[in-house]
Amino acid sequence: MRLALHWQVLIGLAIGVLYAWLSITLGWNDFTIDYIKPFGDIFINILKLIAVPLVLFSIISGVASLGDPAKLGRLGIKTVLTYLLTTMAAVIVGLVLVNLFEPGARVSTDLLESNRIRYELWRDANGIQVLDKIQLRNDPAHQDKVAIITKEQVQMNDWVVDKLTKAERTKASGPLQPLVDVVPTNIFQALADMSMLQIIFFAVFFGVVLVGMPKDTAAPLTKGIEALNEVFIQMVWIVMKAMPIFVFALMAGQIVNAAGSDPDMFRQLLEYLLQYSLVVVLGLAFMVFLFYPSLVALIVKKLSYRRFMSGMRDAQITAFSTSSSVATLPVTMDCVRNRIGVSERTTSFVLPIGATVNMDGTSLYQAIAVVSLAQFHLVELSFGQQAVIVLTATLASIGAAAVPSAGLVLMIIVLESVGLNPAWIALIFPVDRILDMCRTVVNVTGDGAVSTLIANSEGELEVPQS
Repeated sequence: MRLALHWQVLIGLAIGVLYAWLSITLGWNDFTIDYIKPFGDIFINILKLIAVPLVLFSIISGVASLGDPAKLGRLGIKTVLTYLLTTMAAVIVGLVLVNLFEPGARVSTDLLESNRIRYELWRDANGIQVLDKIQLRNDPAHQDKVAIITKEQVQMNDWVVDKLTKAERTKASGPLQPLVDVVPTNIFQALADMSMLQIIFFAVFFGVVLVGMPKDTAAPLTKGIEALNEVFIQMVWIVMKAMPIFVFALMAGQIVNAAGSDPDMFRQLLEYLLQYSLVVVLGLAFMVFLFYPSLVALIVKKLSYRRFMSGMRDAQITAFSTSSSVATLPVTMDCVRNRIGVSERTTSFVLPIGATVNMDGTSLYQAIAVVSLAQFHLVELSFGQQAVIVLTATLASIGAAAVPSAGLVLMIIVLESVGLNPAWIALIFPVDRILDMCRTVVNVTGDGAVSTLIANSEGELEVPQS
């Protein structure tokens, strides 16, 4: 009997962590960096390859699914706005928790300092002098750390040059320059540069215009976009099937990179993962057990906290086991329609859109992960950068495919939106699968809450008698 994918991934993670420990203690680091780590880099490249077209076609497809604007305009706008507001709330909750508990900063000073030096050399290797590192390089206490990572400079990605150059130009710009930068002058250049806010703007604009076109004219294009969207979703599935091997290489390479030759650093990395996971779970639990049911009970007077939670129970259990909003959709529709009392019309319209555009758990997890990784590398994110995380995570969630671990693809987008290294996702990968199960519960619960609120506003909610 073949093991389920999530068990294969967990085994790959465990072997990767075990191999990293052996590499650190037995002195295999050069071999690991030269012959194991490159396969992890290939995995990151594949995710980046899929990320841009996946977001583009998913957003266009999701907006186009609103249908006839004359018939569904009010319901469609109300649905999308409510989903975006709950997603933004989830991101803000994540940012509050990660700034309050600072899981990325609760490790030893040596580990934080080592990763900060690595981060600065990574940026400096691309031609950008960020800090004065002469003192660090001349300090005997740091010689070993610098030596370990000097050979990695040639492997760094050139994409950061453009990101940092643009960031320097933005400092001398007017206060509305970020708004101007959201609108692309050339969509193909935006695609090539992975300028995600520009891509999202174009995708939403394209989808809105497509909805307003005559149905006969738009139908072939809509079908083509849906087919392309499905192609890239299938790419995600294919990559996920090979994930156990990639995960082993990614984990082994990145842990060796971060810990160097110090076993104590390895132990501290594991402590960081535990602290990070606890903050994510706390945020997800807040959304499931407090935010959604309290919001519903406050607005919908005839539906109590307990009634909503009991009505969504089967969908939540299914979401936890499948890690897929789409796979859970039939169960979610049954719970919302038959146990909560949402009408057939609202259920069939709001929930499928939610499976595409409502990824509250994913967005909350991204916000916590990005800031904690920045803390781990001693990179301070300004209020403006964290506002960019809110905007990017909220809008990018529209393009998150409702399949297991698709949040990793979107994580790259959020990291790049504030100029951070996408390869950092390897550090949090060991716990991603478990957290993915938890955040899918948040996504599905959010779908149920929004559909209930929309039905109540439309007078289409009839709570069954218990």
